[in-house]
Amino acid sequence: MSNVIHANFLAQPRVCGAQDTFAALLRSFADHRQPRDDVYWLKENAELLGMLASTGGAIPAEALSPYAAFYDRAPAYLEFFPQYYRFILSICLDLEDLGMGGGHGAALCAQAARNRSPLAELSDLQRGEAQRLLSRRLDLDGDAALRQRLLEFAGARGGFAVPNRKAAYELTHIVFYLSDYGRRDPGLPPEAFANLDDLGLLALLDRDHDLLAEVCLALRHAGAVPDPFWEQEVDSAHGAMRCLPLHEPSGQDDYHPWLVTGWLLRQKGAPAFARSFAGGPLTVRAPQEPPGILRQISRCLYDQGNARGGDWHVMKRTLSPELTREGQDLLQRAEGSSPRFAEFFARFARIPRAA
Repeated sequence: MSNVIHANFLAQPRVCGAQDTFAALLRSFADHRQPRDDVYWLKENAELLGMLASTGGAIPAEALSPYAAFYDRAPAYLEFFPQYYRFILSICLDLEDLGMGGGHGAALCAQAARNRSPLAELSDLQRGEAQRLLSRRLDLDGDAALRQRLLEFAGARGGFAVPNRKAAYELTHIVFYLSDYGRRDPGLPPEAFANLDDLGLLALLDRDHDLLAEVCLALRHAGAVPDPFWEQEVDSAHGAMRCLPLHEPSGQDDYHPWLVTGWLLRQKGAPAFARSFAGGPLTVRAPQEPPGILRQISRCLYDQGNARGGDWHVMKRTLSPELTREGQDLLQRAEGSSPRFAEFFARFARIPRAA
């Protein structure tokens, strides 16, 4: 990760062209991906519209027309499905910010505030998301205690150098919500940047492009510049994915990695989602790739038991011969992508306490 920090969090990249692609994608997601009474419809459309709203660029009014019926009925949806208030608010607020006329957003936020919906959340992360949503239309006093707890979690050292997907995505989303997706400085402590660096290295070694894209996005939203190799990996992964016509239900696909890898490209001002069949039922597919080396390294370390050490410059002479040539190249490039790699490895190795 580069140490260059940008001060301007308000300037949003503008990506021009290919508006017909986004119009077709919106039709597919609004009308063909999931049934409208399914929570996955809410989730996918909230994420897609959130990506478009946060990365900027004009969306023609007619491209938003597939959501008109949902927007008009949003007050009734919120009343009957209060458990989905965050999805409903997110969709309606982003539609308005993208240019859809109407004034439901402020009324919906006031309705959720009257219902004390955020107090029904047990998770600080979800309360942080709720506060971000409500503050987009309401003049609210910030919850200083909530913000402090989120920052303490983000800055707690040690837990992000070992695989833990729940903690990983909670950290990236804390940055998303506190920064309002790059619109303001989230005020992260230095330790949080180190934790994001740990997550990026884990994702890189695991070839987890979904998580790696989220880490790069979080760093950019916080004003930092991710390592070019990390973003090169994300760019290549996105370019290899395809949206294809769907003729019959196919179960889970690669929608989320496709979304967040393309999100990163648009955040940088680069074109994304260009090679997409859209307008009707679609599925997103990523090609089969060689597996990452994270599990193999972990197994080697575990098998060494009390003999394993945390000195990277010693241990790499043991670990490298266990990897294929491609795996050795990935390990070498991961090491070169962060000046903190040895520090990361010392925690990743989980040296027995007696040592």
